[in-house]
Amino acid sequence: MNFIAMDFETANQKRASACSLALVIVNNNQVTKELYSLINPEVPFSWRNTNIHGIHEADVLDAPTFPELWQHISPLFVKNHLVVAHNASFDNSVLKNSLLRYDLELPHYLTLDTLKTSKNFYPDFSDHKLNTLCDELNITLNHHHNALDDSLACANILIAQHAQFGNSAIKEFVKAI
Repeated sequence: MNFIAMDFETANQKRASACSLALVIVNNNQVTKELYSLINPEVPFSWRNTNIHGIHEADVLDAPTFPELWQHISPLFVKNHLVVAHNASFDNSVLKNSLLRYDLELPHYLTLDTLKTSKNFYPDFSDHKLNTLCDELNITLNHHHNALDDSLACANILIAQHAQFGNSAIKEFVKAI
């Protein structure tokens, strides 16, 4: 499979407050590139979010804003590219709301949610949180809620599911945005 695994962390409860993004590019079921960036969200941080991901306002002062980062990554979000995430409704919403906030054009791409595939393929797991899946599938997750580690884990979950269940079973979960 060829796809991009995406994970955002946000500064607060607003979906347009991205403070980090990771993209893991997979070609032929092999991770070929990892991209990670802090993002200056230009909004205040909530202590709740900082407690989850450990990113503070001071960490992002010199980081690019979302539009500055988008100009480098937007070519990855095109009509026939598959972008996956664990709980993809959240990450796709962060992307969409960040683009709308800065009046940037919304891309059209394919998406898949590994939370949904996992609930379908592994109904007997105690839950389908990213860290639980990694434990159950023997996938490394070093720092949960670090965008790069989470997107790499997401990529490896889909690679494992593809190997176990096949392409046609996976394709049922692909949706167009």
